[in-house]
Amino acid sequence: MLPAALLIAARALVAMLFILAGIAKVSGPAPFLEHMSEHHVPGLLLPAVIALEIGCGLALLIGWRTPYAAAALAAFCVLTAVVFHLDFADKAERTLFFKDLAIAGGLLAMAISAARPGAAAI
Repeated sequence: MLPAALLIAARALVAMLFILAGIAKVSGPAPFLEHMSEHHVPGLLLPAVIALEIGCGLALLIGWRTPYAAAALAAFCVLTAVVFHLDFADKAERTLFFKDLAIAGGLLAMAISAARPGAAAI
């Protein structure tokens, strides 16, 4: 079993991806709103996306309700992949699609691992 500090560091690395993405959206929402519009996603969803990224990211960071936060972010990653990254003719978009799915897989593994009986509450 991994030392607790290593598990905390691993969780923090994943959490920072979402926390920093949420902060970027708060700091300068215009390009995100434009991107959402290009994909026919209502801009009214941006505050919910920000709350999800920052809220669940912070929950992962501090280890609070990790299974739920990780599962919510996993679902978000899958949705992001299928809504924004379906142009498989574009190599960058194809890479982003599979990156989002890979992050979702890691988050699901985190959620399942943290939810199992006897899991360390780290």
